[in-house]
Amino acid sequence: MQQSVIGPGMGVFSRHAKVLEDDDSAMAVKTALSLINRVWEEIDQELDAAFDAETQVALAWFATFGFDARASGELITLANAKNIGTNALFESGVFKDLKGKTALTPRDELPRGWTPASDKSLTVWECAQHTARVLNAEDGGSTAAGRLVAEMGPKAAEARALAYRLFEIATQKGWAAEALIYNELAQEWPKLEDLASNAAAAVSSEPVQGTLL
Repeated sequence: MQQSVIGPGMGVFSRHAKVLEDDDSAMAVKTALSLINRVWEEIDQELDAAFDAETQVALAWFATFGFDARASGELITLANAKNIGTNALFESGVFKDLKGKTALTPRDELPRGWTPASDKSLTVWECAQHTARVLNAEDGGSTAAGRLVAEMGPKAAEARALAYRLFEIATQKGWAAEALIYNELAQEWPKLEDLASNAAAAVSSEPVQGTLL
């Protein structure tokens, strides 16, 4: 997604013989890229702010520590910035309490049988991580992942946006394995939405059995 900003931005730069700074001096390519990246960071911040508080904290943690454990104070600082208590982060299942340390809950430790419909505090982070796990699980696959998407409602679109965001972060950090997971999730999402729509249509078309009086 970042290329969608850099490409057009540099296109403007290259179409003209000279791009000027405020003082009428010629702008260097390095400066142009810096300005474009600054705009991209502002866009990222706006997108991140649209997520629920739990997801915002998880995203900030992931961007800094990945799935590594750190002192609990790090989480307290991030949670305070988003006006959410750490207990809510633990209860949601997004983070795990390691008694003095904390970490994001790894995908392989997420509860099996989880569904968006049964989650009383559904977060975008959970939607993305559970779908990524199920998509690649031996007992999962596209159909099972599509059923999860079908239950997400409006959060489905947010989960897809989060997958792209996580891919960007993992790529920038050089976390190849994580980047691959989120890239696959983002690429598969349209197919999962189609499977979700088909599942919903199948349910709505099932005949309703009447009750004898």
